[in-house]
Amino acid sequence: MNTAIFPGSFDPFTLGHMDILNSALKLFDKVVIAIGYNMQKKGLFDVDERISIIKEALKGMENVEVVSYTGLTVTFCRQLGIKFIIRGLRTTTDFEMERVVAQANSRMAPEILTVFIPSGHEFSFISSTVVRDVLINGGDASLLLPEGVDISRYIKGK
Repeated sequence: MNTAIFPGSFDPFTLGHMDILNSALKLFDKVVIAIGYNMQKKGLFDVDERISIIKEALKGMENVEVVSYTGLTVTFCRQLGIKFIIRGLRTTTDFEMERVVAQANSRMAPEILTVFIPSGHEFSFISSTVVRDVLINGGDASLLLPEGVDISRYIKGK
């Protein structure tokens, strides 16, 4: 089975992430969405909430697993025996940053290949940062989130 990992903070999981995932599933038999934990970043949603949000978005989808991890992505890939990392690209700025990370990963783990997938133009403006800003300021983020996600369940009290 050809499996890829799709790592990120997913704080929260957006339509842009879903677009990249749908494209990745055309290339790979299985995709593992891996929520990385960065102790230096304080997210809006905790890891368990992020997992729940993603699982809501993925209802009915097969061949997708959602996990969390700490440490280097290439180390986690090796632990799972995964040889491909999926990275979504919205803009040329994303490409420049992701290229540097991919080169570092390749140096540390030459057996693991990073696959860049561009987002559809209709999703290129959507980022978790934009969605968080809309949510924090009381706006309606439903147009930026996958169908089936009731973000109001998670945003209360934040």
